Amino acid sequence: MASVATDIRISPLAPVLPFGATIAGLTRDNLDDPAMRRRLNDLWIEHGVLLFRDGESSQDMHLELSRCFGDLEPHPFPESRQAGAPDLVKIKFYPEDGSYYDIGGDLRGGWLPWHSDLIYTHRINHGGILRPVQLPDIGGETGFIDQIAAYERLPHSLRERIEGLHVVYHVDVDMSLQPFVDQGDARLIRMAASGTQIEKRKFTYPRVIHPMVYTQAETGRKVLNVSPAFALGIYEDGTAAGDALLREVVAVCTDPALAYVHAWQPDDMVLWDNWRTLHSARGVPIDQTRVMERTTIRGDYALGRPLGLDGPVADFDV
Repeated sequence: MASVATDIRISPLAPVLPFGATIAGLTRDNLDDPAMRRRLNDLWIEHGVLLFRDGESSQDMHLELSRCFGDLEPHPFPESRQAGAPDLVKIKFYPEDGSYYDIGGDLRGGWLPWHSDLIYTHRINHGGILRPVQLPDIGGETGFIDQIAAYERLPHSLRERIEGLHVVYHVDVDMSLQPFVDQGDARLIRMAASGTQIEKRKFTYPRVIHPMVYTQAETGRKVLNVSPAFALGIYEDGTAAGDALLREVVAVCTDPALAYVHAWQPDDMVLWDNWRTLHSARGVPIDQTRVMERTTIRGDYALGRPLGLDGPVADFDV
């Protein structure tokens, strides 16, 4: 282990944060060492978010580094996949194409509120690595919040109230219609062409449920497993009281004091554990271009399930 540690430099992601680490100096050759791969996995489980900086950065490095943490899978929405590279998701905003919103008079392209990836499926991916391809002149930051730290901040009375409960999620790519996203008067101005195609078939996807709390298998730590975006309500209580309870929990898990906001540099790569971390995209001015690539690391924590009425539930994508 000592020889591995000397190959890379590890430091906190940011002062006083209870999660995250920065790894500097990692190269493609390092990944041929099984001990290095084990070390990286241990750091991921411990810290939740890993920033790779001042090392090798390329599409090949991006893919191989992602494979250190599990098998890769294509995104379930074909419109999201990078052409010619099915294991990569293309996340983009162009002045001529891309969703943008009016948020209190501020126009933001590519804005996404706090969410977990693929929470609207019953088998959410374990994680992903994001890498910039083209960065804007201003804006474009990505936020991260650790849900282990969020759970620890919950009052004990609130922990007891949500134990054993589940949240219902569904597909909806219009972020202004999310009932549990607290973003004031967010209003969709333009939907991306890819988003329009997804919206056309959103009613073919089943609703799913995930537990509000689960236990991280490797450490025994409790995780507050709530995504504000895509949430419809509490499965066990669809009343106004249930909605109020969910909003109370969301207010804790999206507290800005818990967040790390990453300002991208061209060769950065960021890995996050999607089973314990919320993330968001701050957006860009609508005259700017932002293009990112992201991998999808396969996994199944085996606690989600699709909701049907009578008979079998359809496959996720059609």
